[in-house]
Amino acid sequence: MNQAIDKNRLRQVFLIVLILFLGVVLFYQLYSFFPALLGALTLYILLRKPYKILTEKRKWKKGLAALLLMFVSLIAILFPVYLLVQMLSGKVAYALQHSGDLVISLQQLATEIEQRYSVSLLSDENINKLGNWLAGLLPQILGATFNTVSTTFFVYFILYFLFTNGQAFEKLLLDYSPFQDESTGLLEKEVHTMVVANAVGIPIVAFSQGVVGLIGYWIIGVPEPFFWFGVTCIAGMIPVIGAAMAYVPLILIFLAGGQYGQAIAMAVFGFGVIGTVDNVMRFTLLRRIGDVHPLNTVFGVIAGLSLFGFIGLIFGPLLISLLLLLFRIYVSEFVKKQPLRS
Repeated sequence: MNQAIDKNRLRQVFLIVLILFLGVVLFYQLYSFFPALLGALTLYILLRKPYKILTEKRKWKKGLAALLLMFVSLIAILFPVYLLVQMLSGKVAYALQHSGDLVISLQQLATEIEQRYSVSLLSDENINKLGNWLAGLLPQILGATFNTVSTTFFVYFILYFLFTNGQAFEKLLLDYSPFQDESTGLLEKEVHTMVVANAVGIPIVAFSQGVVGLIGYWIIGVPEPFFWFGVTCIAGMIPVIGAAMAYVPLILIFLAGGQYGQAIAMAVFGFGVIGTVDNVMRFTLLRRIGDVHPLNTVFGVIAGLSLFGFIGLIFGPLLISLLLLLFRIYVSEFVKKQPLRS
């Protein structure tokens, strides 16, 4: 009897080690596709309800409903991205093509500020390093563009099969879940809530900051306000620093030009209004959508961007929430052995 138990235990350990080994090998080889998988899961969770309406109530064919929702989501995602790229690409391309002129302008600006305020900003060595960095930035942008296009292709490639085989996929996860039914249901609810809160909430917060900033840029007299609107929208999605990456350079530009009144107005409006919009909406909108604590969002986004790239804006906070939820599930099922409450 003991020998049978030992053999079964040995087979079990061997199978677990084999599964983990193959899983690690496959994850290591396919890690570059992981952001595409997370992006496909995000869209699947967001579009799952409309897909069910089309296929179950409207009796559409699965493939046709999947293609329609994929097309609509692609337009909804690419159209604002296209507008932002159009606003920003000309400036970035010009700066890269004229990096030498930009270095000279920066040197003149630094010299003027140093003479006017008796401070030391940038040495010639650092300015030259900046020029070399700008010259080498174009290949990086081209590479990032190619990666974005390829990732988008695989996102929708995976998403099609998630739609057409979604029910079987969900049933498989439920059948092989190691948790009790109540814990599995709560885990599913938490994932859905967090994905919706971050996929919808973070862009809304950033866009709101951009709109508020655009109004202020017009009033203050910022040159090319729509360009800075795009910068504010993008910067608003970055944790900690956020939209300050837009209005702090504007303050410095006004100071360098001797426009002290506009510099003061920009500082007051930036830190007092644009920054307040970010704080208020993160405490209200995100908490209303998914009861997301701001610290969860900040540290989750920092970790997510490092792990998964841009899609980490959504799945970084989700990882922290899942960690806390899994701890609660463990305590409920193995320590206190009490029903888990949401």
